[in-house]
Amino acid sequence: MTQGLFHYQQKFELESGEYLPGFQLKYSTAGVLNKERSNVVWVTHALTGSSDVLDWWKGLFDEGSVFDLKNNFVVCANALGGCYGSTGPLSINPETGKTFYHSFPLLTHRDIVRSFDLLREHLGLPTIHTLIGGSLGGQQVLEWALLKPDVVKHIVPIGCNVLHSPWGIAFNEAQRMAISADATWKEDSARAGVEGMKAARAIAMLSYRTHSIYGNAQGEKSGEKFDDFRAASYQRYQGDKLANRFNAFTYWTFSKAMDSHNVARGRASAEEVLNQLKAKTLVVGIESDILFPLSEQQYLADKIPGAQLAVLQSDYGHDGFLVEFEQLNEALKTFYKPVRLSLSKPALIKT
Repeated sequence: MTQGLFHYQQKFELESGEYLPGFQLKYSTAGVLNKERSNVVWVTHALTGSSDVLDWWKGLFDEGSVFDLKNNFVVCANALGGCYGSTGPLSINPETGKTFYHSFPLLTHRDIVRSFDLLREHLGLPTIHTLIGGSLGGQQVLEWALLKPDVVKHIVPIGCNVLHSPWGIAFNEAQRMAISADATWKEDSARAGVEGMKAARAIAMLSYRTHSIYGNAQGEKSGEKFDDFRAASYQRYQGDKLANRFNAFTYWTFSKAMDSHNVARGRASAEEVLNQLKAKTLVVGIESDILFPLSEQQYLADKIPGAQLAVLQSDYGHDGFLVEFEQLNEALKTFYKPVRLSLSKPALIKT
């Protein structure tokens, strides 16, 4: 992948009424761009994701996959508020010369996708053939398609919803409570709240996975133990692993953005708003998802004109969209079959 930095050096007004005095986005590209610049596949990442989409979602871009890099130009940017090269809470506020930390403003998905669209314009991409993302990224897919209906031609929102549910908000708040219970969280330090974030990640894992996958993967081989169970050590492992690559400030920022997700806010009813979507749509759900239950994707598919629904069968729950590449590829190939020529036979030029 090729990586780049996009710098926006003007005041960036936010939906909350706050602002950022400019920002940067780190982005990655891969594949080839055709002469018409019409074969763009833009990926929006999930909560702890990065722009390195070939690292965490490679199964969609392998040779023979639906987004084979010989035929497509893939873009993924680390979201505004992130910690993988884009402006976030650990960035320097140019107005004060100090790190933002707790002063970083509240972001919504509308703010984030507006920053993405400025990057799109900077890259000279007139249209996006396919906008695809799961979870937090799937929520952003919906917002961006509503923001730029004539730019985004196809959307694939995965494991997401029209607005974040009370159930999802409660999970996020439980995680933020764990972070704020960490005595270091009040500090202005890059490691503030890190022990709390470990606990938050452990809570999150229970919403991302399922009873059956824990039973299969973390069950004990002997019934003689009194302590130190595999499931317990797995939770600690997941917390430690995230702490080595993430920070509590971005975790907090993105979970808040997720909570405020509501495509109807300031517009019309959810049904009316979804009916305005122009992009050809494939909604993808995971049958075992308890965080974003399948009923939420069914609602999207019912209300978006002409939308199709694909359901992944997986023991992994919400995380199934990061695992079930074969099923997801098949669903995408079926969805694109009527327009496959526009994807597979571009007049290719390297970029």
